[in-house]
Amino acid sequence: MALSVSSSSPSNHNLSEQTLVSGDSGSNCVPSRLEDNNNPRWGPAHKGAQELAQLYTKDHRQKIPRNLFGSYCCCIDADFSSGLLHWAADTWGSVDLPVIGKNFIRPFREHHIDPTAITRHDFIETNGDNFMVIILPLGVMASRFSTCSNDQIAHSYAWYWYLFLFSVFVCVTNQIHKWSHMYTGLPKWVQCLQDCHIILPRKHHRKHHVSPHETFFCITTGWLNRPLEIVKFWKILEYLIESATGQKPRADDFKWAEKRN
Repeated sequence: MALSVSSSSPSNHNLSEQTLVSGDSGSNCVPSRLEDNNNPRWGPAHKGAQELAQLYTKDHRQKIPRNLFGSYCCCIDADFSSGLLHWAADTWGSVDLPVIGKNFIRPFREHHIDPTAITRHDFIETNGDNFMVIILPLGVMASRFSTCSNDQIAHSYAWYWYLFLFSVFVCVTNQIHKWSHMYTGLPKWVQCLQDCHIILPRKHHRKHHVSPHETFFCITTGWLNRPLEIVKFWKILEYLIESATGQKPRADDFKWAEKRN
């Protein structure tokens, strides 16, 4: 009587072992019988895996708070920059000055006499100048990204993050200012940002438009307006400039405001 063979042939055993050793998906689940227990081919005991684990850093965790802090600093700096520029154009100079008079100072004079004029400007008229301002710094940053090594870029990462976000806030400042003068047709998300005082709120900005327009100059977020008023920052600057030059603050602004038909 013939006996049946209950075990697999030797060739099948060899094939199974070769498959496990060669990197088949089963090798991640079942250890090879050819594998040396003291020298595993995978897993946490593998020498390569242990060396790679030692290369783990917490940089990506640390970047989160750094980025959040950098974003906050950008908001503060952009708000202060908007206030300084706004104060300078509101307070000094004349429409009659060459080049900058009609191109730069004139819109500020018009804005005090007709605050809603900004709401009738299209996107380019409202934001074009600010977008042009950031071309140079962003162009320099793009050039650095193209020419510097990854290590050099990583070394200056915080600065690049700051510069990029600051440029974004500068770009949207006039748009935020425009929204602060719009009482109809605002998207819900813009109203929500205003209500949460993440961007310049409408009621907050009204304080600047009370004659003689000598307060609340910051127009990106408006966060610095009250602190700067508490320390009388703008009044001190005006006093110093008037003492040094003899020029009266807002003299040209008063001249246009007093014009009547």
